[in-house]
Amino acid sequence: VQLQASGGGLVQPGGSLRLSCAASGFTLDRYAIGWYRQAPGKEREGISCLTSGGIVAYIADSVKGRFTISRDNSQKKVYLQMNSLEPEDTAVYYCNTNPPGQWGQGTLVTVSS
Repeated sequence: VQLQASGGGLVQPGGSLRLSCAASGFTLDRYAIGWYRQAPGKEREGISCLTSGGIVAYIADSVKGRFTISRDNSQKKVYLQMNSLEPEDTAVYYCNTNPPGQWGQGTLVTVSS
């Protein structure tokens, strides 16, 4: 099971980004997949998760109404659409199974003017 997150970058407050998570070695309907993040000086937290059936199982209160998780089975990708970004969203974002397995590199999102 390999998952690789990408799509991070520098964005101004109020802006948007879409993160992608590419899966290899398995099909997305085999596992629940989640997005996690780790802000500087803080513990890693789960922010949203899809069941193996593609249902949104969880979304953190801190991102509810701003972030949307989705997946494309044909592309073997899971996405995190992030709107109305705030400086507090600055973090390294990871995708992983739920419960999580080995962690990949993550992708850095910096929200700053």
